[in-house]
Amino acid sequence: MAATVTAVAAAVVAGVLVPVAATAAPRPDAVQQRLDALVQKDGAPAALATVKGRDGRSRTYTAGVGDAATRAKVPVDGQIRIGSDTKTFTAVVVLQLVAEGKVGLDASVDAYLPGLVRGDGIDGRNITVRRLLQHTSGLPDYMNPAAVLADPERYFEPRELLDAALAKKAHFAPGAQWEYSNTNYLLAGMIVQKVTGRPIGEEITKRVVDRIGLRHTYFPVPGDMTIREAHPKGYQRAADGSLRDYTELDPSWGWAAGAMISTNTDVTRFYDALLGGRLLPAAQLAQMRTTVPAEELGAGVRYGLGLVSRPLSCGGLSWGHGGAIPGYENAGGTTDDGRSANITVTVFPGNDDTVTHLDQAVDEALCR
Repeated sequence: MAATVTAVAAAVVAGVLVPVAATAAPRPDAVQQRLDALVQKDGAPAALATVKGRDGRSRTYTAGVGDAATRAKVPVDGQIRIGSDTKTFTAVVVLQLVAEGKVGLDASVDAYLPGLVRGDGIDGRNITVRRLLQHTSGLPDYMNPAAVLADPERYFEPRELLDAALAKKAHFAPGAQWEYSNTNYLLAGMIVQKVTGRPIGEEITKRVVDRIGLRHTYFPVPGDMTIREAHPKGYQRAADGSLRDYTELDPSWGWAAGAMISTNTDVTRFYDALLGGRLLPAAQLAQMRTTVPAEELGAGVRYGLGLVSRPLSCGGLSWGHGGAIPGYENAGGTTDDGRSANITVTVFPGNDDTVTHLDQAVDEALCR
């Protein structure tokens, strides 16, 4: 799931053809060349992208094959598991509740989940909601990559995942440093459910997906292991080089940190709407964009409240998140002047250079 920190641990946790506003690219260009390289050199079965340029037009791209066995074509703007981009959706809902006076950013986790967060060096009375969203809580990650890969159809309850995290020792005192942990967004989702009385998926749907008209984006209901619309298959590459199909899996272990399904185009529309002020009041958007260093994710990278900033080679910053989950990995960014890009490959984990090449492809798409 995520901005990738470790193989699957950072992944957590990730269509109908082209929306009317998008058109297929008529000829190879820099973006197409980057996608071709992700397939030919990095070994991804497929690569897909949506890029919105300075002219406001969205263009879609594909490379490779949508099914490694049948060699079927890649569905244009097909649905994908978006992994840790889910975190930004969850953060938006939390910040909407902050704007409504129902959640305090600097209130403790214990204020909403009393007595629940206790462990070795772990005390929910000392961890604020802000520190969850910013990954400065010190909470260990609940992820067990081996268990997920061995039994991808297993269903996990959020409390079961939390117990796995609380069985470990805190990594540092709250606020002392930055470290990516899916447990932060597990708790953020639990707070949303406690405050609203509704499942996190329903709140994301009502408050974000339906509000801005993301027609190909959804939070899977419990037990749903499929991808509903046209999609490329997603794979993991084994040590012997073979591909294992992880297209169908139970994303419950990603939950509020990485369970969602979308398309590249819908992801760019989401970040456009977010940065454009259509989802949060100005005060909460400013809080979201207040960042701390997150060099673990790359040189110059900073992390806000569920939102990542990256320096661009052409100057300025892009804002987004990115995500990974077995089968799919994506990276993207949106600029304040309206340029957007989101690029996905259909293998995770890929080779050692895949993450770097994805980030370079996004940079080139935004700077070209």
